[in-house]
Amino acid sequence: MRHAAETALRRCYNRLTATHEGTAESIGFRKGNGIHLTIERNRRPVFIIGCHRSGTNLLYDILLSAGGFAVYRGYLPVYETLIPHFGRLGSRSNREKLVDAWMRSKGFARAAVEAGTLSSKLSSECQTGGDFIRIVMNQIAQKQGAGRWALYGPDNVLHMRQIKKELPDALFVHIIRDGRDIALSLMKMQGFRPFPWSRKTPGLLETALYWEWMVRKGREHGERIPEDYTEVHYEELVTHRREVVNRLAEFLDHDLDCDRIQANRLGRLSESNSSFRDETEATNPVERWKKKLSREQIGELEAIIGPTLEKFGYPLDVSQEQRKVGFRWKVLASIYPSFLATKQWLKLNTALGHFADLSVLELRDSPLGQSD
Repeated sequence: MRHAAETALRRCYNRLTATHEGTAESIGFRKGNGIHLTIERNRRPVFIIGCHRSGTNLLYDILLSAGGFAVYRGYLPVYETLIPHFGRLGSRSNREKLVDAWMRSKGFARAAVEAGTLSSKLSSECQTGGDFIRIVMNQIAQKQGAGRWALYGPDNVLHMRQIKKELPDALFVHIIRDGRDIALSLMKMQGFRPFPWSRKTPGLLETALYWEWMVRKGREHGERIPEDYTEVHYEELVTHRREVVNRLAEFLDHDLDCDRIQANRLGRLSESNSSFRDETEATNPVERWKKKLSREQIGELEAIIGPTLEKFGYPLDVSQEQRKVGFRWKVLASIYPSFLATKQWLKLNTALGHFADLSVLELRDSPLGQSD
């Protein structure tokens, strides 16, 4: 039995090294209670997660600018959109429909890989969302000669358990930002709808409760995998970037040289010359809520998310007497997490998932041909 297990693992090893050239030396066997295949930490995939508007894109661009990661500017909403809409990938029919749709997406165009090869691999080998991500990203990394890959997607914070189950070597970096700034930013965007039946622009309190749900979910999942999960505060990333990047370098076992990052400045980092310096008072994105919100608005926010703000290291700004909110909001705050969790469960486990909006894929009318 042991010999059979070792043979099976060896076959898996050969398959992995064949699909990701140049990483054979980083993949090997480790012994514990049994034998299992592992990938050395400096080759393991990285997921950048966090609530929307937390800085996931910024942190992702920092990693890509460091070098050693496959550069991919596309979007892979596998768990949040593709699987709910098309169904589980164990079904060949579901898989073929999903692959056909994604091959018409902007995300595929940005992958810049050969269409036929990727389509064939996805159709024949893909059984789970983790398989889909691994096959796509391995193809991109192989073409670029990169040793590993990273992926960002705020909604993946809700799918950490499934990702870890399907990609056991995954590392997670959870970027967290002050919920008062998140509420302000999401409200300004006007694209966020916390209640599907509401046509009104969401206010501060709805968006704040959404932030609270997201960050609590992230930490809850992360506490189950402490060696493979870390948190970064957006405010520290802006004001003490070198220290944060150095900590990340140790966690990821990756060379994150700040001077090289500044020289490359991919994506968000190229938008401002002050990306690696303390921003001026006029452009400082930290604690904008102090200037944009009234004392009454701050008091309402802290009345409903104050304990979570403090739990994540953000001191409250108004006195206990000023933290006031109406009875309606007290009730909403108590039931909102359950509402969001139920909504998510229905999307992932019932036919309601078929209504998942595919517009985020930016689909073309017909499949793309072979990329150069």
